[in-house]
Amino acid sequence: MAKQNEKYMIHRMNLNPGPFDFIKSGRKTIEMRLFDERRQLIAVGDRIIFINTGNSDFSLEVLVTNLFRYPSFDGLYEHHDKASLGYLDGEVADPKDMEKYYNPENIQKYGVVGIEVKLI
Repeated sequence: MAKQNEKYMIHRMNLNPGPFDFIKSGRKTIEMRLFDERRQLIAVGDRIIFINTGNSDFSLEVLVTNLFRYPSFDGLYEHHDKASLGYLDGEVADPKDMEKYYNPENIQKYGVVGIEVKLI
């Protein structure tokens, strides 16, 4: 759900506790999503309020600084370092990881977006 402000929109998105903490700490700077109808409304300069799915009392607000569009997560992973995508140093960054959130048919239908953010 988005709310229109005079200059920007405010979007609300749920986020799992791990990625939430990484964005909160500044370690993760790119949130990966399907480029569906909701994400197509996001523009640079908009705000996103991420709500922690582990505890809905916790939220954080970020500024959208860039949007990176790709036909699939392969391109997103290829062009961005794994730390910015939320992976730890010892972890293998694999685009197939995103299939636990999005089915391949929807990825093919909508494409994907990397939403670059910074804390406000």
